[in-house]
Amino acid sequence: MLPLQLLDRINGFASHLELWACFLRCICLGEKKVLHNPVLVSLFVVGDWVTATLSLAAASASAGITVLYYSDFGDCDFGKECQKYQISVALAFLSWIMIATSSLIMFWLLAAG
Repeated sequence: MLPLQLLDRINGFASHLELWACFLRCICLGEKKVLHNPVLVSLFVVGDWVTATLSLAAASASAGITVLYYSDFGDCDFGKECQKYQISVALAFLSWIMIATSSLIMFWLLAAG
């Protein structure tokens, strides 16, 4: 499996997890309830940790392929495709930063609740 395919699958999982969390938070806001169920928050914490770890692994693998193209093979012969690959690796690391921040915030909510 190519690193970008793995990254797509991980981000697909992350988007489903975040969509479920958003849906649950909207229901709690509509019913004016506080979402401090320790079991539910710990489930989201573990989901965010797994997603952050897998996202970092996929972004690092993609960065390794980019380094392989540019450093080991010399100049990239694919033209625009190499620039797209570099941009996707940069966005993958930005995505990982956001997911890691989300997992730290969820861990803080779990510790505070």
